[in-house]
Amino acid sequence: MTRRLTGFQPTGKLHLGNLLGAMRPLVARQHTTDTIAMIADLHALTLEHDPATVRATTLEVATVLLAAGIDPQRTPIIANSQIPEHVELHYLLECTTGFGEAARMIQFKEKSAGGGPVRLSLLTYPVLMAADILVYDVQQVPVGDDQNQHLELSRTLATRFNARYGETFTVPEGVRPESSARIMDLAEPTRKMSKSASSTAGRIGLLDPPEVIRRTIGRAVTDAIGVVRHDPQHQPGVTNLLGILAECTGREPGEFSSYGALKREVTDAVEDLLAPIRARYAELSKDPGHVREILAEGKTRVRPLAQATVRRARAAIGLLD
Repeated sequence: MTRRLTGFQPTGKLHLGNLLGAMRPLVARQHTTDTIAMIADLHALTLEHDPATVRATTLEVATVLLAAGIDPQRTPIIANSQIPEHVELHYLLECTTGFGEAARMIQFKEKSAGGGPVRLSLLTYPVLMAADILVYDVQQVPVGDDQNQHLELSRTLATRFNARYGETFTVPEGVRPESSARIMDLAEPTRKMSKSASSTAGRIGLLDPPEVIRRTIGRAVTDAIGVVRHDPQHQPGVTNLLGILAECTGREPGEFSSYGALKREVTDAVEDLLAPIRARYAELSKDPGHVREILAEGKTRVRPLAQATVRRARAAIGLLD
């Protein structure tokens, strides 16, 4: 089987875009693809954070993944902080990375531009991301536009390491998300729905109650044109609502007489999709020990792969056994 790695950062509440763009495709392919679902809690340490919140959010993300239909018998769920080979390989890859390569990463430039203290880990975490990928010999990584640069760094480092020290790493390929729609922020439909957005007004959380979903969609930005049609350039808000409806229902939307009618149908479709996930999450969250056991089982299954890769990398780069 082709091996894939799909990562989730515990830096905020998972939202509809995460479900449609990453989680649902992962569930659909778990019978035909050898996939690892990774919670990148180490990445959450690159910015100011509350330790208790990081732990709680990591457990919440694992629970949501299970509630969304990920079968841990087929798809191991792991936290990268619990597998020390991620950190060891991170350092080995830093020894093949140029300072300029890391400093050119878009997210580092954006997040460090605001002034104030900048953690060194913010500069080097794309190298950790490369370690997350390369440590498991994955062939494919689902990647959106905002992560292309990081995947290319992973490919560059793997190729460079192999050329300098001998064949050690599988060079991964990026694969486009199966979802054709790019889920945008409902309040600012020209930007992607994001966990890190300062406002929650345009985001639909996977655990949001029905009344919050109804209110968020009801307040979604449209326009003054008054015609429901797919027109990304002139009607990005309406186009986003149509895309959400199509993704939630699996069929092309019909015709609508008004924006209100469109929003009502989108609300019903989103609620139909999220209600079972909320119910399953509520059930699973009553037993966090069970979720922790699943993370431990995932670690047991995948760590031998990581250990074998790090052994190869250590020997290739010149370290003693």
